[in-house]
Amino acid sequence: QVQLVESGGGLVQAGDSLRLSCAASGRTFSSYAMAWFRQAPGKEREFVAAISWIGGSTYHADSVKGRFTISRDSAKNTLYLQMYSLKVEDTAVYYCAARNRLPVFTASLYDYWGQGTQVTVSS
Repeated sequence: QVQLVESGGGLVQAGDSLRLSCAASGRTFSSYAMAWFRQAPGKEREFVAAISWIGGSTYHADSVKGRFTISRDSAKNTLYLQMYSLKVEDTAVYYCAARNRLPVFTASLYDYWGQGTQVTVSS
């Protein structure tokens, strides 16, 4: 079993930066992929970014490319999402997810989820 706990969300202004963290525990992650998804009110859960735990290959949605960066600290079993130049449309609950396979962009293919952390960007 894998436990994921997000933190770092909050209320910021447009143009600000924020870093989300996801502390993972329960199993080793050598063969895992981890990702960030987000869900705004009334919308479906949306892929944001993913990373291979071994090798560190990263993938970012076009909507965040150049503004958000996913990374991980293997020693701390922690996933990060550094967000720059935040926009009002980035407002959502951000979720951390994990799967014991290659990274994919579809939420339903991830096996483990955190509880989410709210990010609100005001104009």
